[in-house]
Amino acid sequence: MDYSPSDTETDDCRKPLLHRTNEDRVEKVPICGSSRYGLALLASYGFFVAYTLRVNLSVAMVDMVNTNKSSNASPSLCPRQGPERPKHKQTARVYDWGPATQGWILGSFFYGYLLTQMPGGYLARKYGAKWLLGLGILGTVIFTLLTPLAADLGPGYLIAVRVLEGIGEGVTFPAMHSMWASWAPPLERSRLLTISYTGAQLGTVVALPLSGQICYYLDWTYVFYVFGIIGLLWFILWTAMVSSTPDTHKRISDIERHYITTTLKNELSPSSDSIPWSSIFSSLPLWAIVVAHFSYNWTFYTLLTLLPTYMNSILGFSIQQNGMLSALPYLGCWLLALLGGQLADYLRESCFFSTVAVRRAFTIIGMVGPAVFLVAVGYTGCDYTLAVGFLTISSALGGFSASGFNINHLDIAPSYAGILLGITNTFATIPGMVGPVIARALTPHNTIEEWRTVFYISAGINVFGAAFYTLFGKGVVQPWAIKVVHSHDS
Repeated sequence: MDYSPSDTETDDCRKPLLHRTNEDRVEKVPICGSSRYGLALLASYGFFVAYTLRVNLSVAMVDMVNTNKSSNASPSLCPRQGPERPKHKQTARVYDWGPATQGWILGSFFYGYLLTQMPGGYLARKYGAKWLLGLGILGTVIFTLLTPLAADLGPGYLIAVRVLEGIGEGVTFPAMHSMWASWAPPLERSRLLTISYTGAQLGTVVALPLSGQICYYLDWTYVFYVFGIIGLLWFILWTAMVSSTPDTHKRISDIERHYITTTLKNELSPSSDSIPWSSIFSSLPLWAIVVAHFSYNWTFYTLLTLLPTYMNSILGFSIQQNGMLSALPYLGCWLLALLGGQLADYLRESCFFSTVAVRRAFTIIGMVGPAVFLVAVGYTGCDYTLAVGFLTISSALGGFSASGFNINHLDIAPSYAGILLGITNTFATIPGMVGPVIARALTPHNTIEEWRTVFYISAGINVFGAAFYTLFGKGVVQPWAIKVVHSHDS
Protein backbone atom coordinates (compact mmCIF):
# COMPACT_ATOMS: atom_id res chain seq x y z
CA MET A 1 0.00 0.00 0.00
CA ASP A 2 0.99 3.67 -0.21
CA TYR A 3 2.08 5.30 2.99
CA SER A 4 2.75 8.97 3.69
CA PRO A 5 4.40 9.75 7.04
CA SER A 6 2.20 12.77 7.63
CA ASP A 7 -1.26 11.62 6.70
CA THR A 8 -3.22 12.96 9.63
CA GLU A 9 -3.54 16.21 11.47
CA THR A 10 -2.33 14.69 14.74
CA ASP A 11 0.54 12.63 13.37
CA ASP A 12 3.09 15.24 14.40
CA CYS A 13 2.00 14.78 18.01
CA ARG A 14 1.62 11.00 18.08
CA LYS A 15 5.15 10.50 16.77
CA PRO A 16 7.24 13.55 17.68
CA LEU A 17 9.85 14.14 15.02
CA LEU A 18 12.83 14.07 17.38
CA HIS A 19 12.19 10.58 18.71
CA ARG A 20 9.93 8.48 16.51
CA THR A 21 11.80 5.18 16.82
CA ASN A 22 14.96 3.94 18.43
CA GLU A 23 16.55 3.77 15.01
CA ASP A 24 15.66 7.37 14.18
CA ARG A 25 16.31 8.77 17.65
CA VAL A 26 18.60 11.78 17.51
CA GLU A 27 19.73 14.12 20.23
CA LYS A 28 18.95 17.80 19.85
CA VAL A 29 22.10 19.86 19.20
CA PRO A 30 22.59 22.93 21.43
CA ILE A 31 21.80 26.36 20.05
CA CYS A 32 24.96 28.15 21.15
CA GLY A 33 27.56 28.14 18.39
CA SER A 34 25.37 26.16 16.00
CA SER A 35 25.48 26.79 12.26
CA ARG A 36 21.69 26.78 11.88
CA TYR A 37 21.26 29.63 14.36
CA GLY A 38 24.23 31.41 12.83
CA LEU A 39 22.37 31.20 9.53
CA ALA A 40 19.24 32.58 11.23
CA LEU A 41 21.16 35.60 12.53
CA LEU A 42 22.80 36.36 9.18
CA ALA A 43 19.45 35.92 7.45
CA SER A 44 17.94 38.32 9.97
CA TYR A 45 20.63 40.86 9.07
CA GLY A 46 19.82 40.29 5.39
CA PHE A 47 16.11 40.95 5.86
CA PHE A 48 17.01 43.91 8.06
CA VAL A 49 18.88 45.32 5.04
CA ALA A 50 16.07 44.43 2.63
CA TYR A 51 13.46 46.29 4.64
CA THR A 52 15.58 49.34 5.39
CA LEU A 53 16.00 49.69 1.63
CA ARG A 54 12.27 49.17 1.14
CA VAL A 55 10.89 51.62 3.73
CA ASN A 56 13.44 54.45 3.79
CA LEU A 57 11.67 56.13 0.87
CA SER A 58 8.46 56.36 2.95
CA VAL A 59 10.18 58.75 5.39
CA ALA A 60 12.36 60.49 2.82
CA MET A 61 9.25 61.22 0.72
CA VAL A 62 8.01 63.61 3.40
CA ASP A 63 11.10 65.75 2.81
CA MET A 64 11.36 65.18 -0.94
CA VAL A 65 8.00 66.83 -1.67
CA ASN A 66 7.57 70.61 -1.81
CA THR A 67 5.02 71.26 0.91
CA ASN A 68 4.97 75.00 0.15
CA LYS A 69 3.07 74.39 -3.08
CA SER A 70 -0.66 74.85 -2.89
CA SER A 71 -2.25 71.75 -1.42
CA ASN A 72 -5.82 70.61 -0.94
CA ALA A 73 -5.06 69.16 2.47
CA SER A 74 -7.29 70.40 5.28
CA PRO A 75 -5.45 72.91 7.48
CA SER A 76 -4.82 72.28 11.17
CA LEU A 77 -6.49 68.90 11.40
CA CYS A 78 -4.63 68.16 14.62
CA PRO A 79 -3.05 71.30 16.12
CA ARG A 80 0.28 70.59 17.71
CA GLN A 81 0.40 70.47 21.50
CA GLY A 82 3.54 71.70 23.21
CA PRO A 83 6.49 73.26 21.39
CA GLU A 84 6.50 74.21 17.70
CA ARG A 85 7.68 71.69 15.16
CA PRO A 86 11.48 71.77 15.05
CA LYS A 87 12.68 73.26 11.80
CA HIS A 88 15.55 71.74 9.92
CA LYS A 89 17.76 72.94 7.15
CA GLN A 90 16.62 71.64 3.76
CA THR A 91 19.65 71.42 1.48
CA ALA A 92 18.57 68.80 -1.06
CA ARG A 93 16.26 69.40 -3.98
CA VAL A 94 12.49 69.04 -3.46
CA TYR A 95 9.88 68.08 -6.04
CA ASP A 96 6.35 69.13 -6.95
CA TRP A 97 4.77 65.69 -6.78
CA GLY A 98 1.08 65.42 -5.97
CA PRO A 99 -0.58 62.67 -3.88
CA ALA A 100 -1.24 60.51 -6.95
CA THR A 101 2.40 60.67 -8.09
CA GLN A 102 3.59 59.91 -4.56
CA GLY A 103 1.27 56.89 -4.41
CA TRP A 104 2.65 55.49 -7.67
CA ILE A 105 6.24 56.06 -6.58
CA LEU A 106 5.68 54.36 -3.21
CA GLY A 107 3.87 51.44 -4.83
CA SER A 108 6.22 50.97 -7.80
CA PHE A 109 8.63 48.77 -5.82
CA PHE A 110 6.03 46.02 -5.75
CA TYR A 111 5.63 45.84 -9.52
CA GLY A 112 9.18 44.51 -9.75
CA TYR A 113 8.77 42.51 -6.56
CA LEU A 114 5.85 40.64 -8.12
CA LEU A 115 7.86 39.48 -11.14
CA THR A 116 10.51 37.41 -9.37
CA GLN A 117 8.52 35.60 -6.68
CA MET A 118 7.79 32.32 -8.45
CA PRO A 119 11.03 32.33 -10.48
CA GLY A 120 12.87 32.91 -7.20
CA GLY A 121 11.44 29.77 -5.59
CA TYR A 122 12.18 27.64 -8.65
CA LEU A 123 15.73 28.96 -9.17
CA ALA A 124 16.57 28.53 -5.48
CA ARG A 125 15.49 24.88 -5.60
CA LYS A 126 17.39 24.23 -8.83
CA TYR A 127 20.63 26.19 -8.31
CA GLY A 128 20.84 26.88 -4.57
CA ALA A 129 19.54 29.73 -2.45
CA LYS A 130 22.75 31.36 -1.18
CA TRP A 131 23.80 33.25 -4.30
CA LEU A 132 20.28 33.95 -5.48
CA LEU A 133 19.39 35.68 -2.22
CA GLY A 134 22.75 37.44 -1.94
CA LEU A 135 22.75 38.83 -5.46
CA GLY A 136 19.09 39.83 -5.16
CA ILE A 137 19.78 42.07 -2.18
CA LEU A 138 23.02 43.33 -3.74
CA GLY A 139 21.03 44.50 -6.78
CA THR A 140 18.64 46.33 -4.49
CA VAL A 141 21.59 47.97 -2.74
CA ILE A 142 23.05 49.25 -6.01
CA PHE A 143 19.76 50.78 -7.19
CA THR A 144 19.19 52.32 -3.76
CA LEU A 145 22.48 54.17 -4.13
CA LEU A 146 21.21 55.48 -7.49
CA THR A 147 17.90 56.74 -6.06
CA PRO A 148 18.86 60.43 -5.60
CA LEU A 149 20.09 60.60 -9.20
CA ALA A 150 16.88 58.99 -10.45
CA ALA A 151 14.73 61.43 -8.46
CA ASP A 152 16.57 64.36 -10.05
CA LEU A 153 15.91 62.96 -13.52
CA GLY A 154 12.17 62.76 -12.85
CA PRO A 155 9.43 60.61 -11.26
CA GLY A 156 9.48 58.17 -14.19
CA TYR A 157 13.14 57.39 -13.57
CA LEU A 158 12.54 57.01 -9.85
CA ILE A 159 9.66 54.62 -10.50
CA ALA A 160 11.91 52.59 -12.83
CA VAL A 161 14.65 52.35 -10.19
CA ARG A 162 12.14 51.27 -7.55
CA VAL A 163 10.79 48.58 -9.90
CA LEU A 164 14.35 47.28 -10.37
CA GLU A 165 14.85 47.24 -6.59
CA GLY A 166 11.70 45.17 -6.30
CA ILE A 167 12.98 42.69 -8.89
CA GLY A 168 16.10 42.17 -6.76
CA GLU A 169 14.22 41.76 -3.48
CA GLY A 170 11.54 39.54 -5.02
CA VAL A 171 13.74 36.45 -4.76
CA THR A 172 14.66 36.91 -1.09
CA PHE A 173 11.78 35.26 0.78
CA PRO A 174 11.34 32.32 -1.66
CA ALA A 175 15.11 31.70 -1.61
CA MET A 176 15.23 31.81 2.18
CA HIS A 177 12.24 29.49 2.51
CA SER A 178 13.97 27.09 0.14
CA MET A 179 17.12 27.25 2.24
CA TRP A 180 15.23 26.61 5.48
CA ALA A 181 13.70 23.49 3.92
CA SER A 182 17.21 22.01 4.14
CA TRP A 183 18.31 23.69 7.36
CA ALA A 184 15.38 23.89 9.81
CA PRO A 185 14.50 20.81 11.92
CA PRO A 186 10.68 20.56 11.99
CA LEU A 187 10.32 21.32 15.70
CA GLU A 188 12.59 24.36 15.45
CA ARG A 189 10.93 25.94 12.41
CA SER A 190 8.99 28.61 14.27
CA ARG A 191 12.05 29.70 16.23
CA LEU A 192 14.50 29.73 13.32
CA LEU A 193 12.16 31.36 10.83
CA THR A 194 10.94 34.04 13.20
CA ILE A 195 14.54 34.94 14.08
CA SER A 196 15.44 35.29 10.41
CA TYR A 197 12.29 36.97 9.12
CA THR A 198 11.82 39.36 12.03
CA GLY A 199 14.92 41.08 10.71
CA ALA A 200 12.36 42.71 8.41
CA GLN A 201 10.50 44.27 11.33
CA LEU A 202 13.78 45.24 12.99
CA GLY A 203 14.88 46.90 9.76
CA THR A 204 11.66 48.88 9.74
CA VAL A 205 12.13 49.81 13.41
CA VAL A 206 15.62 51.16 12.70
CA ALA A 207 15.03 52.64 9.24
CA LEU A 208 12.04 54.81 10.13
CA PRO A 209 13.56 56.83 13.01
CA LEU A 210 17.09 56.80 11.59
CA SER A 211 15.80 58.06 8.23
CA GLY A 212 14.07 60.89 10.07
CA GLN A 213 17.26 61.81 11.90
CA ILE A 214 19.30 61.67 8.69
CA CYS A 215 16.79 63.92 6.92
CA TYR A 216 16.88 66.34 9.85
CA TYR A 217 20.64 66.64 10.35
CA LEU A 218 21.81 66.07 6.76
CA ASP A 219 19.27 65.77 3.93
CA TRP A 220 17.09 63.07 2.37
CA THR A 221 19.73 61.92 -0.16
CA TYR A 222 21.92 60.50 2.64
CA VAL A 223 19.09 58.15 3.65
CA PHE A 224 19.83 56.08 0.55
CA TYR A 225 23.62 56.32 0.83
CA VAL A 226 23.79 55.21 4.48
CA PHE A 227 21.54 52.18 4.11
CA GLY A 228 23.21 51.24 0.83
CA ILE A 229 26.59 50.98 2.58
CA ILE A 230 25.06 48.84 5.36
CA GLY A 231 23.75 46.53 2.64
CA LEU A 232 27.17 46.16 1.02
CA LEU A 233 28.64 45.04 4.37
CA TRP A 234 25.96 42.36 4.72
CA PHE A 235 26.70 40.99 1.23
CA ILE A 236 30.37 40.48 2.13
CA LEU A 237 29.45 38.55 5.31
CA TRP A 238 26.80 36.48 3.57
CA THR A 239 29.08 35.30 0.77
CA ALA A 240 31.86 34.40 3.21
CA MET A 241 29.90 32.57 5.90
CA VAL A 242 26.78 30.92 4.43
CA SER A 243 26.09 27.72 2.47
CA SER A 244 22.86 26.65 0.81
CA THR A 245 22.70 23.29 2.61
CA PRO A 246 24.27 21.66 5.70
CA ASP A 247 26.10 19.18 3.44
CA THR A 248 28.02 22.00 1.70
CA HIS A 249 28.77 24.03 4.84
CA LYS A 250 32.47 24.06 5.67
CA ARG A 251 32.30 24.79 9.39
CA ILE A 252 29.23 22.86 10.58
CA SER A 253 29.90 20.06 13.11
CA ASP A 254 29.21 16.45 12.12
CA ILE A 255 26.80 16.14 15.05
CA GLU A 256 24.70 19.10 13.92
CA ARG A 257 24.72 18.00 10.29
CA HIS A 258 23.49 14.55 11.35
CA TYR A 259 20.81 16.09 13.60
CA ILE A 260 19.42 18.29 10.80
CA THR A 261 19.46 15.69 8.04
CA THR A 262 17.98 12.96 10.26
CA THR A 263 15.04 15.04 11.43
CA LEU A 264 14.31 16.07 7.84
CA LYS A 265 14.72 12.74 6.08
CA ASN A 266 11.02 11.84 6.25
CA GLU A 267 9.95 15.34 5.22
CA LEU A 268 11.84 15.96 2.00
CA SER A 269 11.36 14.42 -1.40
CA PRO A 270 14.35 13.78 -3.65
CA SER A 271 15.56 16.79 -5.57
CA SER A 272 14.49 16.55 -9.18
CA ASP A 273 13.33 18.64 -12.08
CA SER A 274 9.88 17.10 -11.79
CA ILE A 275 7.64 19.47 -9.85
CA PRO A 276 3.95 18.57 -9.27
CA TRP A 277 2.62 21.87 -10.57
CA SER A 278 -0.98 20.72 -11.03
CA SER A 279 -1.12 19.33 -7.48
CA ILE A 280 0.43 22.50 -6.12
CA PHE A 281 -2.03 24.84 -7.80
CA SER A 282 -5.03 22.67 -6.91
CA SER A 283 -4.06 22.38 -3.23
CA LEU A 284 -6.68 24.02 -0.99
CA PRO A 285 -4.26 24.31 1.97
CA LEU A 286 -1.97 26.35 -0.28
CA TRP A 287 -4.83 28.64 -1.33
CA ALA A 288 -5.66 29.11 2.34
CA ILE A 289 -2.15 30.50 2.81
CA VAL A 290 -2.53 32.64 -0.33
CA VAL A 291 -5.71 34.30 0.96
CA ALA A 292 -4.27 34.87 4.45
CA HIS A 293 -1.00 36.23 3.06
CA PHE A 294 -2.80 38.59 0.66
CA SER A 295 -5.10 39.85 3.41
CA TYR A 296 -2.38 40.41 5.99
CA ASN A 297 -0.16 42.23 3.50
CA TRP A 298 -2.94 44.62 2.52
CA THR A 299 -2.79 46.19 5.96
CA PHE A 300 0.95 45.72 6.40
CA TYR A 301 1.99 47.40 3.15
CA THR A 302 -0.56 50.19 3.41
CA LEU A 303 0.84 51.17 6.80
CA LEU A 304 4.43 50.48 5.79
CA THR A 305 4.30 52.98 2.92
CA LEU A 306 1.82 55.54 4.26
CA LEU A 307 2.23 55.61 8.05
CA PRO A 308 4.83 58.42 7.87
CA THR A 309 2.41 60.40 5.68
CA TYR A 310 -0.40 59.81 8.20
CA MET A 311 1.84 60.89 11.07
CA ASN A 312 2.74 64.07 9.21
CA SER A 313 -0.57 65.02 7.59
CA ILE A 314 -3.05 64.00 10.30
CA LEU A 315 -1.19 63.92 13.60
CA GLY A 316 1.14 66.76 12.69
CA PHE A 317 4.49 65.25 13.66
CA SER A 318 7.67 66.66 12.16
CA ILE A 319 10.11 64.66 10.04
CA GLN A 320 12.30 64.13 13.11
CA GLN A 321 9.44 62.97 15.36
CA ASN A 322 7.74 61.10 12.52
CA GLY A 323 10.29 58.33 12.09
CA MET A 324 10.50 57.62 15.82
CA LEU A 325 6.74 57.27 16.25
CA SER A 326 6.25 55.39 12.96
CA ALA A 327 8.74 52.79 14.19
CA LEU A 328 6.87 51.91 17.39
CA PRO A 329 4.30 49.61 15.69
CA TYR A 330 7.09 47.59 14.07
CA LEU A 331 9.07 47.35 17.30
CA GLY A 332 6.03 45.72 18.87
CA CYS A 333 5.63 43.44 15.86
CA TRP A 334 9.28 42.36 16.10
CA LEU A 335 9.03 41.54 19.81
CA LEU A 336 5.79 39.56 19.58
CA ALA A 337 6.95 37.69 16.48
CA LEU A 338 10.05 36.48 18.34
CA LEU A 339 8.06 35.54 21.44
CA GLY A 340 5.39 33.91 19.29
CA GLY A 341 8.00 31.73 17.58
CA GLN A 342 9.21 30.41 20.92
CA LEU A 343 5.66 29.78 22.14
CA ALA A 344 4.52 28.09 18.91
CA ASP A 345 7.38 25.58 18.90
CA TYR A 346 6.87 24.90 22.62
CA LEU A 347 3.19 24.12 22.05
CA ARG A 348 4.03 21.80 19.14
CA GLU A 349 6.98 20.06 20.80
CA SER A 350 5.10 19.41 24.04
CA CYS A 351 2.12 18.06 22.07
CA PHE A 352 -0.37 20.37 23.78
CA PHE A 353 -1.70 21.23 20.33
CA SER A 354 -1.32 19.90 16.80
CA THR A 355 0.57 21.93 14.22
CA VAL A 356 -2.60 23.01 12.43
CA ALA A 357 -4.19 24.21 15.70
CA VAL A 358 -1.11 26.32 16.46
CA ARG A 359 -0.99 27.80 12.96
CA ARG A 360 -4.70 28.67 13.01
CA ALA A 361 -4.64 30.19 16.49
CA PHE A 362 -1.61 32.36 15.76
CA THR A 363 -3.15 33.47 12.45
CA ILE A 364 -6.42 34.52 14.11
CA ILE A 365 -4.61 36.50 16.82
CA GLY A 366 -2.21 37.99 14.25
CA MET A 367 -4.96 39.16 11.87
CA VAL A 368 -8.21 39.77 13.77
CA GLY A 369 -6.46 41.55 16.64
CA PRO A 370 -4.77 44.09 14.33
CA ALA A 371 -8.09 44.67 12.51
CA VAL A 372 -9.87 45.66 15.72
CA PHE A 373 -7.24 48.16 16.82
CA LEU A 374 -6.79 49.57 13.32
CA VAL A 375 -10.48 50.49 13.17
CA ALA A 376 -10.14 52.02 16.63
CA VAL A 377 -7.39 54.35 15.34
CA GLY A 378 -9.95 56.05 13.11
CA TYR A 379 -11.93 57.14 16.16
CA THR A 380 -9.10 58.57 18.25
CA GLY A 381 -9.39 62.00 16.63
CA CYS A 382 -6.44 64.14 17.62
CA ASP A 383 -5.57 62.14 20.71
CA TYR A 384 -1.95 61.56 19.73
CA THR A 385 -1.16 59.11 22.52
CA LEU A 386 -4.19 56.93 21.83
CA ALA A 387 -3.65 56.97 18.05
CA VAL A 388 0.00 55.92 18.29
CA GLY A 389 -0.88 53.40 21.00
CA PHE A 390 -3.58 51.71 18.92
CA LEU A 391 -1.36 51.64 15.82
CA THR A 392 1.39 50.05 17.89
CA ILE A 393 -0.90 47.40 19.37
CA SER A 394 -2.35 46.66 15.92
CA SER A 395 1.01 46.03 14.30
CA ALA A 396 2.41 44.26 17.37
CA LEU A 397 -0.38 41.67 17.36
CA GLY A 398 0.35 41.10 13.68
CA GLY A 399 3.69 39.63 14.77
CA PHE A 400 1.90 36.44 15.87
CA SER A 401 1.07 35.66 12.25
CA ALA A 402 4.78 34.96 11.70
CA SER A 403 4.18 31.64 13.47
CA GLY A 404 0.83 31.15 11.76
CA PHE A 405 0.18 31.10 8.02
CA ASN A 406 3.51 32.77 7.27
CA ILE A 407 5.62 29.62 7.71
CA ASN A 408 2.89 27.08 6.94
CA HIS A 409 4.51 26.38 3.54
CA LEU A 410 7.19 24.38 5.35
CA ASP A 411 4.54 22.33 7.15
CA ILE A 412 2.60 21.27 4.07
CA ALA A 413 5.42 20.91 1.50
CA PRO A 414 8.96 21.46 2.81
CA SER A 415 10.58 20.21 -0.42
CA TYR A 416 8.75 22.88 -2.40
CA ALA A 417 8.61 25.57 0.29
CA GLY A 418 10.45 28.14 -1.81
CA ILE A 419 8.15 27.59 -4.76
CA LEU A 420 5.05 27.75 -2.56
CA LEU A 421 6.21 30.97 -0.94
CA GLY A 422 6.89 32.38 -4.38
CA ILE A 423 3.29 31.63 -5.32
CA THR A 424 1.74 33.05 -2.15
CA ASN A 425 4.04 36.07 -2.14
CA THR A 426 3.11 36.80 -5.76
CA PHE A 427 -0.50 37.27 -4.73
CA ALA A 428 0.55 38.95 -1.47
CA THR A 429 2.54 41.54 -3.41
CA ILE A 430 -0.58 42.87 -5.14
CA PRO A 431 -1.62 44.83 -2.01
CA GLY A 432 1.75 46.57 -2.05
CA MET A 433 1.10 47.65 -5.63
CA VAL A 434 -2.47 48.84 -5.31
CA GLY A 435 -2.93 49.45 -1.57
CA PRO A 436 -0.98 52.74 -1.35
CA VAL A 437 -2.52 53.98 -4.61
CA ILE A 438 -6.06 53.23 -3.40
CA ALA A 439 -5.34 54.69 0.03
CA ARG A 440 -4.02 57.94 -1.46
CA ALA A 441 -6.99 58.08 -3.85
CA LEU A 442 -9.33 57.73 -0.86
CA THR A 443 -7.53 60.47 1.11
CA PRO A 444 -7.28 63.44 -1.30
CA HIS A 445 -7.95 65.95 1.51
CA ASN A 446 -6.15 64.01 4.28
CA THR A 447 -9.11 64.14 6.66
CA ILE A 448 -9.62 61.75 9.55
CA GLU A 449 -12.88 60.55 7.96
CA GLU A 450 -11.05 59.62 4.75
CA TRP A 451 -8.38 57.71 6.64
CA ARG A 452 -11.10 55.96 8.64
CA THR A 453 -12.36 54.47 5.37
CA VAL A 454 -8.84 53.19 4.59
CA PHE A 455 -8.65 51.54 8.02
CA TYR A 456 -12.09 49.90 7.65
CA ILE A 457 -11.16 48.39 4.28
CA SER A 458 -7.88 47.01 5.62
CA ALA A 459 -9.56 45.55 8.72
CA GLY A 460 -12.31 43.88 6.72
CA ILE A 461 -9.80 42.23 4.38
CA ASN A 462 -7.80 41.02 7.40
CA VAL A 463 -10.80 39.37 9.06
CA PHE A 464 -11.82 37.63 5.84
CA GLY A 465 -8.30 36.24 5.37
CA ALA A 466 -8.17 34.90 8.92
CA ALA A 467 -11.55 33.19 8.53
CA PHE A 468 -10.61 31.56 5.22
CA TYR A 469 -7.33 30.22 6.59
CA THR A 470 -9.03 28.89 9.73
CA LEU A 471 -11.46 26.90 7.58
CA PHE A 472 -9.02 25.47 5.04
CA GLY A 473 -5.49 25.63 6.49
CA LYS A 474 -3.60 22.38 7.20
CA GLY A 475 -0.57 21.47 9.29
CA VAL A 476 0.87 18.30 7.75
CA VAL A 477 2.91 17.42 4.68
CA GLN A 478 0.57 16.95 1.73
CA PRO A 479 0.65 13.64 -0.19
CA TRP A 480 1.91 15.26 -3.40
CA ALA A 481 4.83 16.88 -1.57
CA ILE A 482 6.61 13.81 -0.23
CA LYS A 483 8.25 10.68 -1.57
CA VAL A 484 5.73 7.87 -1.36
CA VAL A 485 6.94 4.66 0.24
CA HIS A 486 5.53 1.43 -1.16
CA SER A 487 5.06 -1.50 1.19
CA HIS A 488 3.28 -4.85 0.77
CA ASP A 489 1.53 -6.93 3.36
CA SER A 490 2.66 -10.56 3.55
